[in-house]
Amino acid sequence: MNDFEVPEGIDVLRVFCGPDGRHGNPLGVVRDGRRYPGNDARQALARQLGFSETVFVDDPERGTVDIRTPGLRLPFAGHPLVGAAWLLDLEVLELPVGDVFARQDGEFTWITARPEWAPPRTLEQYATAAEVEALTEPPPGEGWLYVWAWEDEAAGRVRARAFPRRTEAGRTDTRGTDTRGSRSGGTGTGRGTGTGAGTGSGAAPGGIEEDEATGAAAMLLSARLGRALNIAQGRGSQILTAPAPDGTVEVGGRVLLARAGLRR
Repeated sequence: MNDFEVPEGIDVLRVFCGPDGRHGNPLGVVRDGRRYPGNDARQALARQLGFSETVFVDDPERGTVDIRTPGLRLPFAGHPLVGAAWLLDLEVLELPVGDVFARQDGEFTWITARPEWAPPRTLEQYATAAEVEALTEPPPGEGWLYVWAWEDEAAGRVRARAFPRRTEAGRTDTRGTDTRGSRSGGTGTGRGTGTGAGTGSGAAPGGIEEDEATGAAAMLLSARLGRALNIAQGRGSQILTAPAPDGTVEVGGRVLLARAGLRR
């Protein structure tokens, strides 16, 4: 997981790692956003890297960041902000939608955000965690899908998987997740590898079938259920959530450095 071929000066993180330090969703972070000025340069790099998201740091002291998928700019996304807060040791991140507050708590990094900032997701509950685990391809349908089931409802433990499926126009739904050809942590039998392996009726053509760890979707689910959650997603990633009385939701997880950007 730490053998990433990226240009000089770009850090690669794994966000929402499991208790064993494995898995998590890869994230590219450009600490000096001035190296890639303008929309075209940033989108070109995001496409080159192929991660579900890449963060450009425009002001490290104020926490001003710019989040890109390989296809578009995002006003908000979960795992990029958790990763950036950890890497830069920030307490506030400035985004177009508003300020996102961050904190460190032992091995976990947390952000606080509003659910309405997250791109739309379809949240579909399955009867059992085994049904979620048994999926070998994206379920039929269009648009971004988050399937989940209780592993232990009393304890707030959830099993989830995330599928960026085709839109009606036949392209991948890029509203906050992977575009075709992007690299996610979700690999394995029947799961997207970022190499166009998907052939199911709902698969993203030529790209990712499954997103390994998705903070925005976890935040939406926590807000809908109105309770704290311990979510196991993808192959072994872990996301924690905690809704607050003011309508915000905290999202937290472990972050590990997979590759340090080389600097002259």
